[in-house]
Amino acid sequence: QVQLVESGGGLVQAGGSLRLSCAASGRTFSSYAMGWFRQAPGKEREFVARISWNGGSTYYADSVKGRFTISRDNAKNTVYLQMNSLKPEDTAVYYCAASRSYIGGTSARYDYWGQGTQVTVSS
Repeated sequence: QVQLVESGGGLVQAGGSLRLSCAASGRTFSSYAMGWFRQAPGKEREFVARISWNGGSTYYADSVKGRFTISRDNAKNTVYLQMNSLKPEDTAVYYCAASRSYIGGTSARYDYWGQGTQVTVSS
């Protein structure tokens, strides 16, 4: 069982930056692939970024590539999402998720989810 708690969301102007954190409970964090997803009002949840168990492989949605960076610190049981050059269309609730056996962008394949953190980008 893994519990995930996101933090770091807030209100920022367009062009600004935020860093989201996702703290995981448990001693097996390093065996999980991690992903970030987001859901805007009235829209389906969408993939943002994912990172492999050891951080050696990352992948991004085209909409955030070059602006967002996913990373992890297994010693701290934490995964991060650095978001730069934010746009109003990045406004959403951001969720982190953990998977024991899947590394990819399909949300249904992830085993555990956090409660989400709100990111609002004003124009």
